[in-house]
Amino acid sequence: MDTAIRRHIQRQKTGETDGSVNVSQHLARIGVLGWTIITPPLAGLLVGRWLDHRTGSGVAFSAALLLAGFAVGGWSAWKWMSHPHA
Repeated sequence: MDTAIRRHIQRQKTGETDGSVNVSQHLARIGVLGWTIITPPLAGLLVGRWLDHRTGSGVAFSAALLLAGFAVGGWSAWKWMSHPHA
């Protein structure tokens, strides 16, 4: 029990001494998050359109790779947001 209290106090002290994040850092993080989310679907769409053109399959590859890109982008954004940043 004593170690839990010490840990809690140490976390409070660390939080009090850490400087606040300025506006430009927040904007940079939002920008990175946007690119993290949108790049995989765009890449999937580009590759899917190329495959559809090569195989004559309509929009099958485009749709599948676009959805896969959204899944990868969402997962990547989730991992990036849950990782603590300095």
